[in-house]
Amino acid sequence: MNKQEHILLVDGMALLFRAFYATAVSGQFMYNSKGLPTNGVQGFMKHLLLAVDHQDPTHVAVCWDMGSQTFRNELFSGYKANRSAPPEELIPQFDLAKEVASSFLLPNIGVVGYEADDCIGTIAKQEDRKVTILSGDKDLLQLLDDQIDVMLLQKGYGNYLTHTVASFSELYGVTPQQFIDVKALMGDTSDGYPGVKGIGEKTAFKLVKEFGSIEEIMNNIDKLTPSQRKKLTDDVDMLYLSHKLAQINCEVPLEWNVQEASWSGISTEAEQLVEQLELKVLRRHLAEVISNNPWA
Repeated sequence: MNKQEHILLVDGMALLFRAFYATAVSGQFMYNSKGLPTNGVQGFMKHLLLAVDHQDPTHVAVCWDMGSQTFRNELFSGYKANRSAPPEELIPQFDLAKEVASSFLLPNIGVVGYEADDCIGTIAKQEDRKVTILSGDKDLLQLLDDQIDVMLLQKGYGNYLTHTVASFSELYGVTPQQFIDVKALMGDTSDGYPGVKGIGEKTAFKLVKEFGSIEEIMNNIDKLTPSQRKKLTDDVDMLYLSHKLAQINCEVPLEWNVQEASWSGISTEAEQLVEQLELKVLRRHLAEVISNNPWA
């Protein structure tokens, strides 16, 4: 019997940033003999390979941001404006991470003007196969459905908090779709959009649980407290704008061929590139993987 097809979609940005900052704190940039820092790339691939080992998917693909400007910046100039430029040791690792992923025969997917999240959402929602999303970003939880799970990286390597629709609804008391309304109300300081001034996480969840959606909250505004009414009325434009910013765009015009994402283990080309780039941490990890599973 053929194994059920199962796609692992990897948020390359989230893994690379997490891996980079985990070692950058102590200045372990792991330069190779060409003077290239490799700490982020090695950690990114180690996270990815451990997740492959954990999930045993039939297909794997990696999604990336393509530059910092997206349609969200056109909607709101303050979007992610609070983020500083990446450190100089990280900049060369964006291209390097894609090169290493390619050598492992993983498709790198990204579309100018969209974020990695949007590419992940577009692929996940158009597939009729089981999909697991690997990230550290809770924003992706809005994509959960009967055949989409989200694995959030936890501290260290190989530790995950895996969400299904059922576990999400049990934990938060709202549906994944309603999570977008919650984010629109409370805003997101890391992405730099404010939501409704004076409405925090607790009130946002309470209102969405009670009324079901932003539309219904606004239709029943007379049932709110005078303070909530005033906040929502004063910030109604920002509320609807924040909803657009919070929602992952699942209609990205991208080229996607699932067969190109077919996973059949670690290629010789990958092992050669790991040697060539002197990725010692990754080399050790590959040696372990191969000794544990000679058919990897």
